[in-house]
Amino acid sequence: MSRGPGDVDAIFRETLSAGREALGLELPPGAEARLERFADLLLKWNRKVNLTAVTDPAELAEKHLVDSLALLRVLGRAATLLDVGSGAGLPGIPLAVARPGLAVTCCDAVAKKVAFVKAAAAALSLEVRGVAVRAQGEPGREGLPRAELVVSRALADPARWLPLGARYLAPGGRLVAMLGRDAEERALAELGRASGLELVTIDRFTLPRSGAERANAVFAASGP
Repeated sequence: MSRGPGDVDAIFRETLSAGREALGLELPPGAEARLERFADLLLKWNRKVNLTAVTDPAELAEKHLVDSLALLRVLGRAATLLDVGSGAGLPGIPLAVARPGLAVTCCDAVAKKVAFVKAAAAALSLEVRGVAVRAQGEPGREGLPRAELVVSRALADPARWLPLGARYLAPGGRLVAMLGRDAEERALAELGRASGLELVTIDRFTLPRSGAERANAVFAASGP
């Protein structure tokens, strides 16, 4: 595959591998090569369509892929995943690569970004569906499923994300808030209760290359 300026390279592979090992993430055979191909596609499309401001290969590997793959630590046995405000398919596509058989739906209000998600899913033979819609809490009208794991990188404010994301949970499903270092347990628990959710756990980790601190807060429906 021909590469242009800024395409993935050895430092990308090293960063991806180091991040995976540091976080204890197991990937199936061939997954890292498929993630590299996804990154290549992302950078090629990005020259024409605004998909990401992150174009440095090492930053792309860590800030987009390793950060997305960290959700494997809380994915459990979920068979369906809804990625709200998915943009370029993050975290949905990396998770579909890492977990064969996981049925992923990526939604975004920007049609060009959804077009990329569909093209990447086809190129990588992934069970990923792209839907061009702005999620407003009405899954039936929007053509979105209720999923066993619901996540969003785009909506980082728990006060906005929890009440919205809760509307897409399948029975027994879990909602994840992807956060930075300021993930305070008591405040998150209170926000969860206001949306009918119970805080189950906060998975804290550090991205090894940048030292950036992250946290994935996991919630479950608190009532029947």
